[in-house]
Amino acid sequence: MVAGARTGPFLHNPVIIGVNRCFYVSLVLISHCCYFSGLYQHCDGDLIRPRVLRPAPCATGPERNWELVDDSLVFGSATAMAAALRRRDVSAREVLAAHVAQIDRYNGAVNAIVTLDVEGAEQAAAEADRRCAAGEPLGPLHGLPIAFKDTHATAGLRTTFGSPLHANWIPEQDDEIVRRIQGAGAIRVGKTNVPEFAAGSHSFNPVFGTTRNPYALDRSAGGSSGGAAAALASGMQPIADGSDMGGSLRNPASFCNVVGLRPTTGRVPDPAAAWAYPNLATSGPMGRTVDDVALLLSVIAGPHRDDPLSLADDPAGFASVKPVALKGLRVAWAPTLGDRVPVDAEVLAPLETAAKVFAELGAHVEPACPDLDGADATFRTLRAVEFDTLWGEQLDATPEAFKPDLAWNIREGRARTAGDIGRALAELTRLQRAANVFFDTYDVLLAPVSQVAPFDAEQLWPTEVAGVAQHNYLDWMAAAYLITVLGVPAISVPAGFTAGGLPVGLQIITRARGEQALLGVAAAFEAATEHGIRRPALTSENRS
Repeated sequence: MVAGARTGPFLHNPVIIGVNRCFYVSLVLISHCCYFSGLYQHCDGDLIRPRVLRPAPCATGPERNWELVDDSLVFGSATAMAAALRRRDVSAREVLAAHVAQIDRYNGAVNAIVTLDVEGAEQAAAEADRRCAAGEPLGPLHGLPIAFKDTHATAGLRTTFGSPLHANWIPEQDDEIVRRIQGAGAIRVGKTNVPEFAAGSHSFNPVFGTTRNPYALDRSAGGSSGGAAAALASGMQPIADGSDMGGSLRNPASFCNVVGLRPTTGRVPDPAAAWAYPNLATSGPMGRTVDDVALLLSVIAGPHRDDPLSLADDPAGFASVKPVALKGLRVAWAPTLGDRVPVDAEVLAPLETAAKVFAELGAHVEPACPDLDGADATFRTLRAVEFDTLWGEQLDATPEAFKPDLAWNIREGRARTAGDIGRALAELTRLQRAANVFFDTYDVLLAPVSQVAPFDAEQLWPTEVAGVAQHNYLDWMAAAYLITVLGVPAISVPAGFTAGGLPVGLQIITRARGEQALLGVAAAFEAATEHGIRRPALTSENRS
């Protein structure tokens, strides 16, 4: 949700529960029809020991060469995959096996998935196939594997928040977003990496270490949903959940050449949130295509009685999205958000090209930016106060357990006065009303997602952007968090690459509650450019 400092990782490798590495690699080479139990089982100290490989009876049907179909199963559209599963063209066990094989190949290098429960996933996939064979009703995510963000509680599967304070916490209940996704038929595979307490846009923590960018393993995957984005880009999962306060759905999507949607405040409910008024943070969907993001949004959106800000709109309409005609669209283009943020030249170049695509397709594109005066101070005040509310007492009790950047941010909140908070709330109200007026004139706003390309994974955060010094872990994230303050939906869509081959995302923004139109515009840009189909050059040298 929110960037990083670093201490030496004491648990760099994923926690593996019932992992069957040799089995899944063998399965790729043998056949789609045999279902095996795991080669390994969990024992004390998170170690694993072998157990006997036992094939279950094969289903009828021809054997399949997995090397021929594996690529389409792990890099294909989640929407198409879900349809194939419902038609029984492929089984949930086949899909799971292909994704676990991909995790086995590349997760050691990328470090996207930090807790893995293959045995539980096997059981869930077998049950999904049974339901399908029996003709029982199937959810829209039937059979799709997913690893949940490690800030979203998963019943019976540890959730750490990337913090040593919670390194061994096993929740008893699922968070609402997890419940909805699994209720729609998705198969829980594990958890994805985050920064400590999701604070920042670089995913590293002292529990699991650093998540690396699949497009360049020496670069950051972004954050705080960095593990989710890297897993998508690497073909380890077809859909992903995330959350966003200062850009945590959008920044990693930009860094990893996938799609991330920050919905309107209240679109995706969070009934467990300790802080509802105002809520700068929201959960949201990620995927490799706009269609996939829309599908997941249709599942996780919708009202909840315990979230006072949740929207009552029926989310079913999000399930299918069609590209809209861009001709006549009124487009505002703000490459530096009205000279409020510096942006590196290597990022601006593909974004300028992206803006021209809109013009070439008939949109009316002109320079314009919504009123963002005071947005920076408003965001920083409300964020800091929320952090102090959430973690201030823990910081007092165990200051050594917090990274310096997070401790600083919590103490910033403690220093704010009631007057500071009141003024920030008033400014938040004014800015959101001004945004409504702006979007009476323009249909969408185009802007950078991130002001820099993926940076050195060994850095805590960029210290300079376009020659301008960045003084703390928040400064370089302004292009995303200034939009947060407006309370509007914003999507990061692949927009091209730097000269060095690093991904760059375009932020497309529209009026509050305008997700349906936003998804249509994003789908049109995606179809016209096809930047998202370029995969990372993961090779045999990158395998673990």
